Amino acid sequence: MIFRRALLHELLGNATAVFIVLLAISITTLVIRLLGQAASGSLASEAVVAFLGFSALNYLPVLLSLTLFIAVLLTLTRSYRDNEMVVWFCSGLSLTAFIRPVMAFAAPMALLVAVLSLLLSPWALQKQNQYRAQIESRDDVAAVSPGIFKESKHADRVFFVESFAGKQNTVHNIFMQSTENQKQGVMFAQHGYQSVAKNGDRFLVLLNGRRYEGLPGSAEYKIVEFERYAVRIEPYEAQLQAPTAKSLSVLELVRDKTPVNIAELQWRISLPLSALLLALLAIPLSFVNPRAGRSMNLILALVAYLVYNNCISIAQAWVAQGKLHPALGVWLVHGVLVMLIGALFYRRMLLAPSLFKLLRRAS
Repeated sequence: MIFRRALLHELLGNATAVFIVLLAISITTLVIRLLGQAASGSLASEAVVAFLGFSALNYLPVLLSLTLFIAVLLTLTRSYRDNEMVVWFCSGLSLTAFIRPVMAFAAPMALLVAVLSLLLSPWALQKQNQYRAQIESRDDVAAVSPGIFKESKHADRVFFVESFAGKQNTVHNIFMQSTENQKQGVMFAQHGYQSVAKNGDRFLVLLNGRRYEGLPGSAEYKIVEFERYAVRIEPYEAQLQAPTAKSLSVLELVRDKTPVNIAELQWRISLPLSALLLALLAIPLSFVNPRAGRSMNLILALVAYLVYNNCISIAQAWVAQGKLHPALGVWLVHGVLVMLIGALFYRRMLLAPSLFKLLRRAS
């Protein structure tokens, strides 16, 4: 059918363009935030790409739902503005005739959202936590980035390295400040390298340097020049944080039915459901009233999306806090939206004759 093929083709084109824009905005925001953490030393530079991938997987379900909503809204709004709706309505189609092709387009995207929210997103969060623990468990020298002051895990040393060479085994222009026996020591060295003893202890060997040692506030300092100075690198084992409800699998959430886990499970199930409901909501909201301005429907759609999304978040928080019964939960928000969609369809179809007149006058 020409109507179905034309609508699906335009929906696919708009969805692709919208998704690329939303993904680019999200990736740019994530890159800026992660690079800021790497520059401050709170995140290893080599972990930026991995954390970017894990975070992108968490954002994809929401991005796809928003993409579907905007794509349907833009497609049908364009049809109203170009008076194509008059042609379809005069040929015998009603507003409800758009439900079937829109749902045919929305169903695969909702299925993808379900896979992401139920399986991939919690897996990505779990792997991100494991990778963070692995990064934090590295020794002090391995965690140092060139040109950045870095405090040791035990907060008793501060390192600064100008550059690395030879797969980061050799360092140049090292500065190290340490506190031992209530005395503050500052060391400078031109070169250094890491060494492993027979018993497995790791050392940072400094070459051709100088050490200043004394009490803070005192003018008496001891200056020692050395050709070789070995500093033991204290081992550090990072503790893996307890998994949160967001990182638990669906089976784990079902087995442990705490209010927090129930709220998280309802949130994950509501994402694909909300994608379908938003696609249906976009059909009556796409109407353009020439007397109210061509952008009024887009503003109303944006407000409706924000209110709906915030209500789901509030309902989830109330279920987690025990203020709302799980039987109601986020389903209450979805039920209200279903009634609103039905009311909007009824209103648009009831006012169809007058809408025809407005559209014809505008053309």
